Amino acid sequence: MQVGLIGAGNMARALARGWRDPVLCADPLPGRAQALADELGGEAPASNAEVADRADVVVLCHKPAQLDAVARELGGRAKAVVSILGGRALADVEAAYPGVPVVRLMPNTAVEVGQGVIAYARGERVDDELDARLRELIGRLGRVVELDEGLIDVATGVNGVAPAYMALFVEAWIDAAVKHGLPPALASELVLESAAGALALLAAHEGDTLGVRRAVTSPGGVTAAGLAALERRDLRAALLDAMDAVVERYRS
Repeated sequence: MQVGLIGAGNMARALARGWRDPVLCADPLPGRAQALADELGGEAPASNAEVADRADVVVLCHKPAQLDAVARELGGRAKAVVSILGGRALADVEAAYPGVPVVRLMPNTAVEVGQGVIAYARGERVDDELDARLRELIGRLGRVVELDEGLIDVATGVNGVAPAYMALFVEAWIDAAVKHGLPPALASELVLESAAGALALLAAHEGDTLGVRRAVTSPGGVTAAGLAALERRDLRAALLDAMDAVVERYRS
């Protein structure tokens, strides 16, 4: 399935690197599209229209405000459309691309390493055969979770922001370890490996967060002291505030 990317920004690059296949790519900054094409052995056609002519599926990675302008440029050439445009509903994209099957995604940048979590909402024009082909394509990027489109804005507050949240948490943890004497490189290694192992353990225990915490937390021990400090700083409230802020911004 030949993919055509309209836009070559951060998410477009993450998707392309996750697929590891040559892609067709166009971008208002031609050098950015060409750099991505050179990296993956693909091509950077001179126009969005040429990308649509040659691609089996067009992935909209441009700015959401450009939806109608880009759709006019493609001029009905797109055979199928995948939208990752934040805040633009399936109905908006279907109206811009009349008669064309549309799927809406909310991926995260972990698709670059095949570990993404991708929220997936299927439009009414997508038949079962195309749905299966798109799921196979997108499934190469990580875990595909189908949900009602109305929940995509909430899902964004989890999967969409997860790489940034985890980066901030890991950064702060490393800084704390360095403050107490660990060399930066060793602190980074310990935090990264420990975080990866902890997430794998949680997955193996089917998300039983309470069970995992109890198994590692001895009464009056060091883990209990650390958890108490996090609770005093109200980590839960901070995450709730962050979720509220994401959903409010997404819906505005």
